[in-house]
Amino acid sequence: MALEARCRTTAMAIMPHTNIEEALELVFSLDIPFWPQLPKISFYEDVYAQASENFPGIAVDIEREKLLFDTARFQQELGDYSEKMDQTETFALSQQYSAVYHNFLDRDLRGYHAIRGQVTGPVSLGFIVLDEDRKPIIYNDEVRILLFDFIQQKVNVQYRDLKGKNPNAFVWLDEPGLGFVFSGLSGYNDLQAKKDYWSFIQGLEGPKGLHLCPNVNLPYLLELGVDVLSFDAYQIEFMPREYASAVTEFLKSGRVISWGIVPTESAMLSKETPEKLAKRLMEYWEVVSLNTDISLKQIAEQALVAPARCCIKDMEAKGQAHQSTSMEEKNVGKAFAFLGEVSGMLKDRYGV
Repeated sequence: MALEARCRTTAMAIMPHTNIEEALELVFSLDIPFWPQLPKISFYEDVYAQASENFPGIAVDIEREKLLFDTARFQQELGDYSEKMDQTETFALSQQYSAVYHNFLDRDLRGYHAIRGQVTGPVSLGFIVLDEDRKPIIYNDEVRILLFDFIQQKVNVQYRDLKGKNPNAFVWLDEPGLGFVFSGLSGYNDLQAKKDYWSFIQGLEGPKGLHLCPNVNLPYLLELGVDVLSFDAYQIEFMPREYASAVTEFLKSGRVISWGIVPTESAMLSKETPEKLAKRLMEYWEVVSLNTDISLKQIAEQALVAPARCCIKDMEAKGQAHQSTSMEEKNVGKAFAFLGEVSGMLKDRYGV
């Protein structure tokens, strides 16, 4: 991988902003900028709606802000879809589904060490979209197989777009749905998900990335075959010693971990300082280093620093919708500012 992490900053793409320029100003304050997803502007900017564009059987209900799936329509549209599978436009993100994406691509992105994109993963989309019987479409074998191939092509087309703007581009998959596969009630389990992901990942172009916020067993994620793993490190509170060997093996193979260490919800963010957050992350790394033979410097060299998760809704936000949005925007701005300070402390401490 050409990506040199070295405690550089990036962030999750979903942002609460209703002004594209203000969101992009924040994005470009980070070391590795990305195109933001702004669902408060339009439901088309919703992460699931964007990923669903041109998938057979899915319709976007803008008024109710829902994705609708009909199995009969899926069968009817398969033929037309098959004829268009070799066309880039079938998998490209259109202006209608993301004005923000095209605004981002219109910028001069050559001066950044790297740039990043994202696509909602097949597991998450498969769980969130329900058929006419209100069953997740991931339970339909025919639909699931096509869904994995469809998202794979979406990632590859976006990667080519971004690489045309910066040679160190990469795309990660947003996969909160992987948190569902460990539920005893799920008809699609962790073993099946791992098997599907291995073959899916092999068909991705460029560095292969994965992001999720739910608290999922870290070694499981590190074994999915990705090059860049982004996760909510803040919520684990301490690094279990039994995770150390999996982290070390992942890093020694030349891959990168993006440590989501800065909270974005006001209740948690108000309790923290950049110094406390940097200390917390260093304590994680010390557990890994003390229980394996990897150095702290190497961990830092292969680390990105990020917020813990997105902040589209804040539990402390009260009052009118615009007041809540304002608080959420302030939280994101504060979290991004903390990121820069945490990154600087880590770089100084480990000489990266």
